[in-house]
Amino acid sequence: MRVPVIVRILPFILNAVTVSKSTLLIIFLLTLLLPVMVSAQHSVARLWNEALLHAIRNDFVRPTVHARNLFHMSIAMYDAWAAYDDVASTFLLGNKVGSYECDFVGVDKPGDLQAARAEAVSYAAYRLLRYRYQGSPRADETLPRFNIIFDSFEYDPSITSTDYTTGSPAALGNYIAQCVIEFGLQDGSNESNEYSNIFYKPVNPPLVAAVRGNRDILYPNRWQPLIVKEFIDQTEVVFTGEQPDFVGPEWGKVVPFALTEKDLAMYNRAGDEYWVYHDPGPPVYVDPLGQGPMDEVYRWIHALSLIWSSHLDPSDNVKIDISPGNVGNFEIDEFGILGNLPRTVDELSAFYDPLSLRGLGSGRSLNPHSGKPYESVIVPRGDHARVVVEYWSDGPREETSPGHWFVILNNVSDHPTFEKRLSGRGLILDPLEWDVKAYLVLSGALHDAAISSWSIKGWYDYIRPISAIRWMAENGQSSDPNLPGYSPHGLPLIEGFIEVIQEGDSLASVAGDPDFNVGKVKVFAWRGPDFIDDPDTDVAGVKWILALSWWTYQAANFVTPPNAGYVSSIAAFSRAAAEVMGLLTGDEYFPDGLGHFRAEAHEFLQLEDGPSVDVTLQWATYRDAADEASLASFYAGIQTPISDIPGKLIGQQVGIDAFRKAEQYFFGMQTVVQESKKSALPIEFGLSQNYPNPFNNGTTIKYSIQEPVQVELSLYDLSGQKVLTLIKGWRWSGTYEVDWDGRNEQGTPIASGVYFYSLRAGQITMQKKLLLLR
Repeated sequence: MRVPVIVRILPFILNAVTVSKSTLLIIFLLTLLLPVMVSAQHSVARLWNEALLHAIRNDFVRPTVHARNLFHMSIAMYDAWAAYDDVASTFLLGNKVGSYECDFVGVDKPGDLQAARAEAVSYAAYRLLRYRYQGSPRADETLPRFNIIFDSFEYDPSITSTDYTTGSPAALGNYIAQCVIEFGLQDGSNESNEYSNIFYKPVNPPLVAAVRGNRDILYPNRWQPLIVKEFIDQTEVVFTGEQPDFVGPEWGKVVPFALTEKDLAMYNRAGDEYWVYHDPGPPVYVDPLGQGPMDEVYRWIHALSLIWSSHLDPSDNVKIDISPGNVGNFEIDEFGILGNLPRTVDELSAFYDPLSLRGLGSGRSLNPHSGKPYESVIVPRGDHARVVVEYWSDGPREETSPGHWFVILNNVSDHPTFEKRLSGRGLILDPLEWDVKAYLVLSGALHDAAISSWSIKGWYDYIRPISAIRWMAENGQSSDPNLPGYSPHGLPLIEGFIEVIQEGDSLASVAGDPDFNVGKVKVFAWRGPDFIDDPDTDVAGVKWILALSWWTYQAANFVTPPNAGYVSSIAAFSRAAAEVMGLLTGDEYFPDGLGHFRAEAHEFLQLEDGPSVDVTLQWATYRDAADEASLASFYAGIQTPISDIPGKLIGQQVGIDAFRKAEQYFFGMQTVVQESKKSALPIEFGLSQNYPNPFNNGTTIKYSIQEPVQVELSLYDLSGQKVLTLIKGWRWSGTYEVDWDGRNEQGTPIASGVYFYSLRAGQITMQKKLLLLR
């Protein structure tokens, strides 16, 4: 294996007499890269994946976009590998995905196959990453890192040719990157406009997080934006006085990996169309009159957030065993839930019971790999809860849930006893083949999990716990009409956790009025970020607080992820990844039957001081890890069981489907990618001149339909903006031709460039690319 040039020149740099600040920065970056680069066990795909994860940590908090970038990067690297393979089918290269086609006539086998694949992978990854992260808030750090990695292998960045027919692996990589970039510009993500929402608007006025209560909410079943003093993204970019808009409510229209027509439903609200995959049906809604059949469930699921919050104090002297012998495996227990997730309210009550900690699971008696019992790990409950939240967090400084599972995959791949056999069978794969295949299937599953869960978030637009709890606290208590502050919309009273403030209570007096808060509701919960001045030394703890002031276990400048509460994306992501990991490795258990993460005492937590002791999270299976990720969202106060279970079920199906789809490519059984959009009528659609042949006078669009249908033919630019509508109206079955002279509706010639015809007939949408020259 060729030793990277960085490894060879580093001693000379370090021994230089004079070292500039820029050189010191390079040396610092090199120290981060060297452990990966000098290891013969790591492929170039792994190196570029690590670079992408680093870029995600330095980008905005937008899991949908990161899942998509991981998927598109994996496509590029897999196709660069598969283009030289005699068995495997490529995904985008030479195929049609959605409505985009990437032409490919094949390449000859090179003399040095390993070197050619590494070169093609690196050029594809480098070009794509530089394009996708050129606008990142920390591009000044991210882009130089890409350059250093690329230069370390002595590749020439001035090679920009895409003519792969010359036999150049670099040109092949550049061509693949170009195809992925063009595909991404028309895949429904609105990338050209920074993934902004096209039509979604929130129906509720924002909640001012620093102000008690939630008086202004209009629709307590719908999502509510937040106003914070300073929203600080994971890149530490400050947004003064606001939280970002709802991220991804229209993500259902993004081209998926393995999702199909049978998974898709289409809905309309206020004239806007929402595409929803794996629709689980609506969540529980509160009745405006307080008398609906689901009102009690609505109150219960949000009350659970308050109770889980009471477990966040490491000084409460409660100790628990967090080993796999006591935690995890909570889908098989004495409540009769044998391998199936709960579907009814009664089953949910048994499945998630914070009072008895049923939500942690029942554990396993033996490690099947060693045949021995798992050793007990006793820690303070509050330390475990806080570590769980921050380890699985989607907040600042994180690679978000999709990236988190890539970290887990990479760690599993590095385990000394792990063998890189696909599904645990057959020959051991070389590192590059293992990585490109593993990355494709995992990223495909996570991309589909993002599309499905966010399509549901956008359509149902469901409230988050902080909005619901504060709204119910405004109304009072709903348990006893004879007590003060009764309202059918109030919080349910639970002794020791949710109570009414009485005279003489320490919370009763405000500003000299001893009875100011009498009759209001108090909760026994985490006190919030106002009680943390120095996160290196302070712990907010758990005390009685006004329910009006309840806070998620999050920073004051983050509060809760900027998207709707139903369904849980962390549940969908994690369960999809867990299913893939089990199918990919051929074992539902981590290597040696034990996965783990160690959080050092007084070092790991970012929100407040802690943990008070070393805490080592442990999981027997990938599903156990995924279930803990869901548990983290309960402790954090950002999700409810009614959102978690559908997320798990969706993730389970998505993960299995993605793996089966990927297998078709690995074994050469998939040659054409089917249209992903839902079809109602068969149509044919074509141009008189095929791209890349340009036109400068005019062109003819030809289409055929088989039944009467409403048709719309429009022209879009690469940013996804409509340029003009050519036809709109009903057409009978038959073949039609539309002549266009290259002018807009006002008769003005349209500027040169690449455009897309979009033909919609019923529920079918098809596109063709067009090059217009003047």
